[in-house]
Amino acid sequence: QVQLVESGGGLVQAGDSLRLSCATSGQTFNNYAMGWFRQAPGKEREFVAAIRWSGGGVFYYADSVKGRFTISSDNAKNTVNLQMNYPKPEDTARYYCAASGRRRNSGSYYTDWAYDYWGPGTQVTVSS
Repeated sequence: QVQLVESGGGLVQAGDSLRLSCATSGQTFNNYAMGWFRQAPGKEREFVAAIRWSGGGVFYYADSVKGRFTISSDNAKNTVNLQMNYPKPEDTARYYCAASGRRRNSGSYYTDWAYDYWGPGTQVTVSS
């Protein structure tokens, strides 16, 4: 069984920084990509950022976080981080880490169906 566990969430003021981490453990699997999604109350889950390791590393970002958030990982692909700079109140949501165990078309990694494993999430609240 593959397990993903997020950490680093909490309360942060707008303009400050926050770093989320996601660690994988359990059963070994072909880890082709990992991503971050978020879901605010009353809203659908939305894509935030992802990294695909094939092709030397390809990064994907939602327009709403581009230039503010940065996704990174360790060389072993066991941990993925989300550096959140200049967060805004509209970034308040529960943030989920996900991993894809299958090779997919590049554009698929913007969608949640491309991911096979999910963490329970960590809450991020940005105050104004």
